[in-house]
Amino acid sequence: MHPNVRFCRTAASAAVILAVIARAGTAAAQNRPEPTPNDTLTSVRIQPDGRVCFSIYAPNASSVSLGGTDIPDVASASIMARRENGVWETTVGPVPAGAYRYVFIMDGVSVMDPRNPATSESNVNAWSLFHVPGADFMDVRDVPHGAVSEVFYQSKSLGRVRRMHVYTPPGYEKGKGEYPIFYLLHGAYDCDDSWSSVGRAGIILDNLIAEKKAVPMVVVMPAGHTGPFRFNAADGASRPAVDAFIADFTDDIMLLVENRYRIRPGRENRAIAGLSMGGAHTLAIGFSRLDRFAFLGVFSSGAFSTSAGAFGRQEGPTWEENHSATLDDPSLKKGLRLVWFATGKDDFLLQISRDTVGMLKKHGFDVEYRETAGGHTWINWREYLNEFAQKLFKN
Repeated sequence: MHPNVRFCRTAASAAVILAVIARAGTAAAQNRPEPTPNDTLTSVRIQPDGRVCFSIYAPNASSVSLGGTDIPDVASASIMARRENGVWETTVGPVPAGAYRYVFIMDGVSVMDPRNPATSESNVNAWSLFHVPGADFMDVRDVPHGAVSEVFYQSKSLGRVRRMHVYTPPGYEKGKGEYPIFYLLHGAYDCDDSWSSVGRAGIILDNLIAEKKAVPMVVVMPAGHTGPFRFNAADGASRPAVDAFIADFTDDIMLLVENRYRIRPGRENRAIAGLSMGGAHTLAIGFSRLDRFAFLGVFSSGAFSTSAGAFGRQEGPTWEENHSATLDDPSLKKGLRLVWFATGKDDFLLQISRDTVGMLKKHGFDVEYRETAGGHTWINWREYLNEFAQKLFKN
């Protein structure tokens, strides 16, 4: 074939390809969505004075408000205003340093923030999450970091697969040594994700260990609910006499983690603490097996007058009556290193905390009790964890 003919064919092919590309580019340009304010929207903006501005692009919504937990003034500032470009906004605060959950309520439906990938789970729903820096003990810092893992397991007591979160301290993966274990329980309506997301447990432990304020430890954060939860069932039905979570905890969780992880044996290397419902679980588990725990922490909670478990039936013997053998056994007090309570002065469970502390002291227990400012919120519970963890596993 003559070179000129070959050149002409090659040039023609190239021209066809370029034409196809140009046509495809034109079609793509025609199909490209028009730019909107959402393309560059920053949905959460923290101001220098601590106020927080929330924004969401919802041009077709008729009403949008902000919903959240623990955020100061959210009730009075929850209604969001619409700008001409379809962006809804509101500003709250100043907001103290910490992590906070929120959602947008759009035409009566709760939606997570589509422009924020940070989330926190509860028992039956999820939240968007933001963090206000400024509290050194729970800010991410340039220190060695541990790991928080999602651990799935088959619960024989419940007959299904369950999940928990487990924190291992910096260097755990490389080492061969054993560690003490701390079981950290969440409150009502939350789940095993809560302590490590909104509670910032892993970050708090990283910072404490880096400063040598806390002993390196494994922290197990299980799911305290075994299904949907309501404080008072509409039909008034009694709850089971045995809390299903307690069976899962003692028969499955403890056995699994203390065999899978490098855990030091002995009561002196085992702690348990929890907030609200988790505090009641702590008392139910701890005082039924006091020979296995040397450290107990109760945050914003106490001993409810139940017949069994943490939130069991209201009729029948009181918590004190159910645990009388343990309460009056002097041998169990000998190895008990710490019973620690903390509650906010505005907490709705303040009196239950006080009554429980008084009851334990009546039976000869040396209880450390702290009343702080604030109420039944994560603002307090992160502080309580920071303080309690520093007291564990030290000679």
